[in-house]
Amino acid sequence: MADILDYCKDLKTSRFKPGQVILPKGERRGKLYVLVEGQVEVIRERAQVTHVDEPGSLFGEMAVLLDMPHSATVKALSDVTAYEIPDALTFLDGHPEFSLHIATMLARRLYYTTSYLVDLQQQAAGKRQDLDLVDQILASLIDPDKAGN
Repeated sequence: MADILDYCKDLKTSRFKPGQVILPKGERRGKLYVLVEGQVEVIRERAQVTHVDEPGSLFGEMAVLLDMPHSATVKALSDVTAYEIPDALTFLDGHPEFSLHIATMLARRLYYTTSYLVDLQQQAAGKRQDLDLVDQILASLIDPDKAGN
């Protein structure tokens, strides 16, 4: 499969300064962005969910595909250049190879999220002693009096 940036080479680029909001939570813009260079953060409930600096990363795909407002804010941490796809649904309809790339990325994300949830469930049920040990170590770093519990 070709690199996602190859599909974008004829698209308009947008530039963002550090601190500038690229996609605001709660709005529907119908846009999709593909990171060319720079660093962004994804913020949800005033907490940074992730930091992204990988060229080819996508922003706005969930809102576009689910026809809903953005569930998080995407903000530039550095100077950012990104390809802008203003009418994303129309673009995706005409570029099935791009849509396949997005589907693959979302499937990978779902796989890792599901694996993480299973680990959390096993930890909560006491079936993952290795994760329980990590919790004990972290607790002892916060409160040394609890070390050994």
